[in-house]
Amino acid sequence: MGILYVVPTPVGNLEDITMRALRILREADFILAEDTRTSGKLMKHFDIQVPMYSHHKFNEHKTVGSLAERIANSEHHVALVSDAGTPAISDPGFMLVRECVRNNVEVQCLPGATAFVPALVSSGLPCDKFVFEGFLPQKKGRQTRLNELKEEQRTIIFYESPYRVVKTLTQLSEVMGANRQAAAVREISKLHEECVRGTLADLIAHFTKHEPRGEFVLLVGSTTAPEEIEEE
Repeated sequence: MGILYVVPTPVGNLEDITMRALRILREADFILAEDTRTSGKLMKHFDIQVPMYSHHKFNEHKTVGSLAERIANSEHHVALVSDAGTPAISDPGFMLVRECVRNNVEVQCLPGATAFVPALVSSGLPCDKFVFEGFLPQKKGRQTRLNELKEEQRTIIFYESPYRVVKTLTQLSEVMGANRQAAAVREISKLHEECVRGTLADLIAHFTKHEPRGEFVLLVGSTTAPEEIEEE
């Protein structure tokens, strides 16, 4: 029986890939990639010449069954990658992992890059307890979810597109209060990495003046004021 390797790839700086990830990618029988063009650049950079096939959110529900069966009935070692970061974390991958588990296929997820962890740690907000929300619903259910999170006592983490950053910050401010502590981290591990800290009102003012660029991680602190949090 084969093995499915879930392989994190850099979210920015190519030096963030691990030696083990490079070895697994080189030894794989084939690679499943969210976008073969994007992953192709990474493979070319590290001189990895392994066949790649598309595995993305538009086709994964149709192909996971046959892929899992193929791995189960072979000795293939298959590597799954997304465009950046760890597959299945706000990226395709979960459905294939679940189907492989159902078929008793061994699944190994390598440790590695994911955007929200460095964003959380560098934000200065409490990181002992947090909730990862990924992308908010764009339309249906969005307001409901925001209202549910209003009294959340853990640090809340969102992913967001630069085109919706100001809109999302404004909605968060309306629901949670303009003085709620927050941070916005963009372009993680890249040349223009930036972490903007302050209240939601501060962040709205900053990104209204400075056009948001790059992929964002937005973090919102708990309802507990910073001075009320006990230090260990």
